[in-house]
Order: sequence, then C-alpha cells, then structure tokens
Amino acid sequence: MQFFKDISLSAFVAGFVAVLVGFTSSVAIVFQAAQGFGATPAQITSWIWALGLGMGLCSLLPSLVLRKPVMVAWSTPGAAVLATAGVAGGFSMGEAVGAFMVCSVLVVLVGVTGLLERVADRIPSEIASALLAGVLTRFGIQTFAALQTALPLVLLMVGSYLVARRLLPRYAVVITLAAAIAWVAASGQVAWSMGPMQLAMPVLVAPQWSVAAAVSLAIPLFVVTMASQNLPGIAVIKASGYELPVSKLITLTGVVSLLLAPFGAFALNFSAITAAICMGPEAHEDRKRRYTAAASCGALYLVIGLFGAVVTGVLTSFPKELVVAIAGIALLSTIGNGLASSLKNETHREAALITFLVTLSGVTLMGIGSAFWGVVAGSFALFVQQYGRSTSSAMGS
Repeated sequence: MQFFKDISLSAFVAGFVAVLVGFTSSVAIVFQAAQGFGATPAQITSWIWALGLGMGLCSLLPSLVLRKPVMVAWSTPGAAVLATAGVAGGFSMGEAVGAFMVCSVLVVLVGVTGLLERVADRIPSEIASALLAGVLTRFGIQTFAALQTALPLVLLMVGSYLVARRLLPRYAVVITLAAAIAWVAASGQVAWSMGPMQLAMPVLVAPQWSVAAAVSLAIPLFVVTMASQNLPGIAVIKASGYELPVSKLITLTGVVSLLLAPFGAFALNFSAITAAICMGPEAHEDRKRRYTAAASCGALYLVIGLFGAVVTGVLTSFPKELVVAIAGIALLSTIGNGLASSLKNETHREAALITFLVTLSGVTLMGIGSAFWGVVAGSFALFVQQYGRSTSSAMGS
C-alpha cells in the first residue's frame, strides 16, 4: 500500500501532536456540553465514541483516497455554545440530538450548494494567510507564556527544538516531543488516569423535535461551526497550497454528523489549528506525502473512539504546558510562512495586517469567534482601499 511507503516518523508524530492538541485542548468543553443536557457517564462515553469515529473516518479515508491531507475535527466553539445553551435552556438529551440532526442537514445543504466554497474563493490569498497566522499565533504566544508556570520544561523544549533544527531538521518536533515526555515522566509530572481497557459502547438516543431547540441549539451550532471552524479551515487549506473538493468534504462531514448524531456527534467540520500541524513542513519535507500525517491523525481518532476511557486518560495525563508548547513549536514554520505570505503584497498589506490583528485578538461577537471577524474586517478594509481602482487587485486570487 502506498501509504506505508510514504509514511515517516515525522508525519506520524505530526498526526499524534494534532490529536494531542486538538483533543486535550477542548475535551473538557465537550464533557460540559454533554452534562448540560443531563448525560449519563455512558452517554458521555458514547459522545466520545461517535466523535472519534466521525473525525477518524472523515480524516483517514479522504486523505488516503485523495492523497492530500484532509483534517476534520469536532466543533469546539459549537461545544461551547451547547455547554451554555444546554444549561440555560433546560433541554433534554433527545431535544439536543434533534438539534444536532437539524444542524447536520443545514451543513449538508451548504456542502451540496457549494455556498461556503464560493465565499471562500472570493477571499484574497493574503487575507487567508493572515487569517491562518492570526489563528496560529495564539498558540505560539502560549508556548512562551507557559514559561511562567513550567520554566525548565519549556526551556528544554525550545532548546531541543533549536538544536534539532540545526542538526536534524526533519525530526525537530519528534525530538522535542520525546525530550518533553522524558522530562515530565522523570520528574513525576505525568498524572496517569487510565480507565479499564475495554471498548467504548455507543448509546442510542432517539431525537425529539422542538422548535425551541432548533432556534436555541441547532442554528447557533450551525452558524459558529461554519464561521468559526469551516471558514478558517478552508483558509488553512488555501494558504497551505492544497486543492481539495471543499464542498464535497463539507457534505461528507454533514452526512456523517447526521448518522452519528443519535450517539452524540454534535458537529464535525474542517479543523484549522491541527490541520496546520499536518499540512506544514514539519509534518514532511515532501508536501505530496503530508497526507500520511492527516491519515495518522484519523487513525488515532478512531482509536480514541473505540477505547475512549483509556485513551482519554493517557492524553489528558500530560501537563498542559507540554501540550501548548509542543503545539506552538510545531506551528512555528507555518506561522512564519503565513505572515510572510500575508505581507508580501504591498497593496494588500494593511488589510492583511488588520485581518491578522482582529483574528489574534480573540474577540467574540454574537457568539462568533475572531477568525470570522478577522476576515470581515480585512475584506472591508481591502474593499475601502481598492474599490474603483482595479477589480482584479481588489479581489486577489
């Protein structure tokens, strides 16, 4: 199989880092969302099973078929919306499942019509690169902010990375992660909390249809998933130079979400941060082989789904400083490339800078994250500056 010829240690580690970062940074929010609807422990396990299965299949299979990195994750802002609305609205688990299915149908419609892809195609490449840099720079900042609470660990990781970049650049992230794990294990900073070694069992919840749940849960979940997740995800794909059937993949996420919604899959979408890890040069020096990083990530998500309690315990055992530091270090090259690409065109430079700063600010308006508002602000600035001059320069590529 071609995959086994193309896979490398750096690609697999990129996939592992993507899972480590994506899972540990937001799994607590998913738990809160499930608990907001009165989920039992068995139902919470079912949510992880459904989400792991959905993310795994939607990342692994398209990556192998297309031989290009396809990264799908759960909707973290969507989970935050559910965690808040679930408690405030007093919705049952059945009503929540019904809302998940309504949201999935809306996602399918967007994919079939190609609406989001057409919007994304109108975004200039400099704006897309600035969006990417803005989303990722926060992780870079967190790497050095972690010096306040884990000075020896972060210094070790940064030092290991710089030395490895000089001597073995292809394995810089691999060596950095290995050094960090060895350090925290030797110093007793790993809080192992593995559950019993058994398969996670899905729990079926019949949907209940409610107008209130559709308005309070389904529509906000759909909006934030599209604006705060899929749009930045497309920007990452575009900035990384990959041509993917975006609309078909959005349709796929909607269909899979619809099928797995009764088991707890609330929303699947393109990832941005973890996609940048697997699509960047740290994953593989040959961009044509970086699909193996995304496929590895998908395979690991399947393992999470099948052995939810055990894998959750392992991944959440590492200190949070290790997780944020390895994410920031793995994204350094991509952040640099995004900034360079966004600022290279002088006519688009100011608009790109506005996009970058608004995105980096983390501002949330009307429940929609800064990534969306960064694109809006940058596009508006570009329109004001370029309107009436040259249509081609105003729209970019």
